[in-house]
Amino acid sequence: MASPSCASTLPWTSAFPSSSRPLAERCLTASRRAPSLVIVAQGKVKKYRQVILTDDIEEVGKKGDTLKVRAGFFRNFLLPKGKATLLTPEVLKEMQLEQERIEAEKKRVKEEAQQLARVFETIGAFKIPRKGGKGKQIFGSVTAQDIVDIIKSQLNRDVDKRLVTVPEIREIGEYVAEIKLHPDVTARVRLNVYAK
Repeated sequence: MASPSCASTLPWTSAFPSSSRPLAERCLTASRRAPSLVIVAQGKVKKYRQVILTDDIEEVGKKGDTLKVRAGFFRNFLLPKGKATLLTPEVLKEMQLEQERIEAEKKRVKEEAQQLARVFETIGAFKIPRKGGKGKQIFGSVTAQDIVDIIKSQLNRDVDKRLVTVPEIREIGEYVAEIKLHPDVTARVRLNVYAK
């Protein structure tokens, strides 16, 4: 014959032997006991992907930016259109090597500009002949193109005339023009304008 049990008794056995305690006491103890396993509902997990942009995207970022984007945005838009790739250790290493190469190139260009600026400053004054008028007056003025032509003929160097800043020259004398060889390097070139 089966022994009587209480409706709220848990399937596991009590810490006390069932024979030493009456059934009513066992049921009361079982109903007061807190369950040992608590299940908490989890919210929706937001999945993100770490990506690097391979193209400029308006309102998202520029080429080379690393972003954290939603997985669906990456899977449905960025990846099919070839606008981003997942940021993996290999891609990150490749990106760092490319950045180092770019920095080395920038440094080389700046050093070359500094070297050219030293040449301009140590060479002395460039002589610019002009047809003279009354007193110190000259006909016409000295332009950036004149300076570029003289540099090309004497030093065999090409300089963009848009980078040359020339003071207003209307008479013979010594002047200083500036050439912006690099965003951080500006060369000062002395000019000796004389009447021929």
